[in-house]
Amino acid sequence: MAAVLPNRSLVETLIRQSLFAQLGRETSTISAAPTLVVNSSARHMHVTQENLEILFGPGAKLGVHKWLYQDGQFASDKVVTLVGPRDRMINSLRILGPCRNLTQIELAYTDSIYLGINVPVRASGDIKGSAGGIVIGPKGVVEMKEGIIRAARHVHMNPSDAAYYGVKAGDHMTLLVEAEKCSTRFDDMLVRVDPSFKLEVHIDTDEANCCDLARAKRCELVRKS
Repeated sequence: MAAVLPNRSLVETLIRQSLFAQLGRETSTISAAPTLVVNSSARHMHVTQENLEILFGPGAKLGVHKWLYQDGQFASDKVVTLVGPRDRMINSLRILGPCRNLTQIELAYTDSIYLGINVPVRASGDIKGSAGGIVIGPKGVVEMKEGIIRAARHVHMNPSDAAYYGVKAGDHMTLLVEAEKCSTRFDDMLVRVDPSFKLEVHIDTDEANCCDLARAKRCELVRKS
């Protein structure tokens, strides 16, 4: 009979117990593995209040269409049209709320090919020198000189999650996705840490489709050596 091997989480816990024992620390302080959520992030837009009012009129506010996993974040009731240099359009591009201090659009690679835009892979907020486009709302138009990116795959976590995995903000991890005949690994998973965050991985729709995320059997985060 083949030996039954423990899963990685159990092995890591046992290693921690051994290390803590050598350091004289109580193993009772070791927390259980946090629950990992992996979500596909569809193309969307973030806006400043100023640009929201240009697109939707003075005093425009973002209403809630659907709450997202991170506390306080939501898909709003507002959608716009994005026009690329080939005069191709993406309609019903949803704005996420609440408003931010910069305007940014996040697309998947296939979106950028369709529009004819050379979209760089960037961490959210890093928009200097990125692609531009024209955004059309019911009341006005915003011509973005920059701000269209492909969001770097990333994981949100709070400080206790970061301590569990032994990482810090700005580090990179690997996501393993196990699916039937389609198991995939994603390296260069950017770590973002904030006390308000819940443990959640964001990959874009291209990445989610390529690993068959909807039917995945198991997802696991691994710290890079």
